[in-house]
Amino acid sequence: MGTESAVHPADGHAVIRVHGARVNNLRDVDVEIPKRRLTVFTGVSGSGKSSLVFGTIAAESQRLINETYSAFVQGFMPSLARPDVDVLDGLTTAIIVDQQRMGSDPRSTVGTATDANALLRILFSRLGEPHIGPPNAFSFNVPPVRATGEVTVERGTTTSVTTDFTRAGGMCAHCEGRGSVTDFDLTQLYDDSRALSQDALTIPGYTGDGWMVRTYRDSGFFDPDKPIRDFDERELHDLLHREAVKVKINGINLTYEGLLPKLRKSMLAKDREAMQPHVRAFVDRAVTFTACPDCGGTRLNATARSSTVGGVSIADACAMQISDLADWIGGLDEPSVAPLLANLRQALESFVEIGLGYLSLDRPAGTLSGGEAQRVKMIRHLSSSLTDTTYVFDEPTAGLHPHDIQRMNSLLLRLRDKGNTVLVVEHKPEVIAIADHVVDLGPGAGRHGGTVCFTGSVAELRAADTVTGRHFGDRARLKDTVRTATGSLEVRGADANNLQKVDVDIPLGVLCVVTGVAGSGKSSLVHGSIPAAEGVVRIDQSPIRGSRRSNPATYTGVLEPVRKAFAKANGVKPALFSANSEGACGGCNGAGVVYTDLAIMAGVATRCEDCEGRRFQSAVLEYRLGGRDISEVLGMPVAEALEFFGAGEGRVPAAQRILRRLVDVGLGYLTLGQPLTTLSGGERQRLKLATHMADTGGVYVLDEPTTGLHPADVEQLLGLLDRLVDSGKSVIVIEHHQRVIAHADRVIDLGPGAGHDGGRIVFQGTPRELAAEAATLTGEHLAAYLG
Repeated sequence: MGTESAVHPADGHAVIRVHGARVNNLRDVDVEIPKRRLTVFTGVSGSGKSSLVFGTIAAESQRLINETYSAFVQGFMPSLARPDVDVLDGLTTAIIVDQQRMGSDPRSTVGTATDANALLRILFSRLGEPHIGPPNAFSFNVPPVRATGEVTVERGTTTSVTTDFTRAGGMCAHCEGRGSVTDFDLTQLYDDSRALSQDALTIPGYTGDGWMVRTYRDSGFFDPDKPIRDFDERELHDLLHREAVKVKINGINLTYEGLLPKLRKSMLAKDREAMQPHVRAFVDRAVTFTACPDCGGTRLNATARSSTVGGVSIADACAMQISDLADWIGGLDEPSVAPLLANLRQALESFVEIGLGYLSLDRPAGTLSGGEAQRVKMIRHLSSSLTDTTYVFDEPTAGLHPHDIQRMNSLLLRLRDKGNTVLVVEHKPEVIAIADHVVDLGPGAGRHGGTVCFTGSVAELRAADTVTGRHFGDRARLKDTVRTATGSLEVRGADANNLQKVDVDIPLGVLCVVTGVAGSGKSSLVHGSIPAAEGVVRIDQSPIRGSRRSNPATYTGVLEPVRKAFAKANGVKPALFSANSEGACGGCNGAGVVYTDLAIMAGVATRCEDCEGRRFQSAVLEYRLGGRDISEVLGMPVAEALEFFGAGEGRVPAAQRILRRLVDVGLGYLTLGQPLTTLSGGERQRLKLATHMADTGGVYVLDEPTTGLHPADVEQLLGLLDRLVDSGKSVIVIEHHQRVIAHADRVIDLGPGAGHDGGRIVFQGTPRELAAEAATLTGEHLAAYLG
């Protein structure tokens, strides 16, 4: 791999030169990307954009940077494999600003994720009255008192403990800095009419004769044959609240801990989305979260809250809308901390500039959408003095109203004008229009994509005969007639988050689009006001969790009827046709590849020699269905599999029904066995939609389903939504995309602004009425879009 800077032969500008890229579906891609320019990568979902930009260019830049550190330091860093590419020249340091969520650690907030909290803590430690200590005294992540030394007991004498009060933190002791406390519904933890020996515990993983159950049953703290309802006060306390203690069971030393502290550590400390579905369902029905009574949800103890600057505590400051906090900081005039105030003001004004002024610093980071998370990550780069850096963005306009896209464009251009290379994966024509250079991948998706169809200027793209070029100037047409609602969901006095006692009737039996600028209250209205009742199907932007063994066949359930059909046709057990069970190749345990750990260097995955990557034992591959073995079936694209399972010896109606839904959402090109970890964001979103289409619910709630979709794919999505409504479903969509808004039967527009400037219904009616009035930001942009 070359290290010298490649130079574009035509104009002398340095370029990033890619030759022979084969990551995921890329087919020996060769492309030159001008440096210090803004390049937008386009193409239908699954065409290979992310594989080229993130999986090849950015991945190799990060790997090379990691190699500059010592072997000792590399041992603490994630191992990165070299991308499958022949030549990659002209790389610079890559900074990836993606849509990965920021995690759901209960102590992570917008303030801690951006260092704004750290600056505020210094400010209050200098100016706060009364003075209570250093910055740590205002931190909800540091306990109130930290002891140094150890407590030792020898012949009844206890050594003293040295307490370092200078390092005391601001954490609320009651909620441990989380801001909320948990309350368990005990009826969901056990059946009190049963004894522990009678399988009384009803917690996932605590049934049968596993170690969890045996630890409680055989601990000696209570009679295992005694019904829990007959426990005395001490026994119930030991079952529910006892602190960790060593016990010996059958000669084995184990740690016993009460159910409630154990569940808090094992379940509630995890990201909710990382939980297995059955565990998540248990937590949802068994646990309620309420604001901590000691700190009022501020996470800070009384001492930290007592110190104020101009009558404002740090808890008050973090609860302010950031645009208001910026104004408050701007009004402080204290020469002794002038540099600190300038830095803090600049950080807060960056939030406002990037369209996030409606947030507050105490907002939990895990509640941010993918688009909000990406913009929060941008903040630390806006004031950076670095130049000649490569910034890589993944759909930076995700979650943005058309009104805000122009502001995002200005930020991208500013990064470019400082001498940086800006690479953007994007579908929105408004962003493509500002590009210096466009790389269009395709022509299709999956195995039908992976090639460069076009490179050049935006003007040249408009004239190009590619899917993107043909759809670049698309404009929606309003429907001649709209459907009439068959009923409504009445919402009265909604006041979640920034909603201002909203009264609205959400129509049923139609396609209803809820819109408004980011932060106007759309999600608060839809998710906070529509009950999680039977018949309501929610398809949100939460990521799909799965290992590299998970694939569309396992995720959608299509593999189950396929395995049964193979078993029936060959007179053997279904378990043989699972690469995660009895049929797995012994050489690779059904993974298809063998992973070799190279310690501090990136591990190497090589195709298993025993099964040649087919994942199954050779004996299993002797069994056939319709002339195909199980590995050949998993290698089929969905569209081909739909045809295969629809006729002849391979006919499996149950599989055909699931595959039809995958084709309906535009995923006919995916192979059944493709790892979920290789799917793009748009593909994962549509995979979830296809899976939920089997639900019997009457109301479908979708949260920005066009995320990651090319204009050509949006048209197909609208056809699917129409079919859902025509089949008697009610579809409620939170969306910014003008094409979706124009296609709605009914629009509910929130605003007029974001945060406390939003939270009101500013329009209800048809898209035609919205565009004709043009009295709101959404109406104004819709009218311009329609021309």
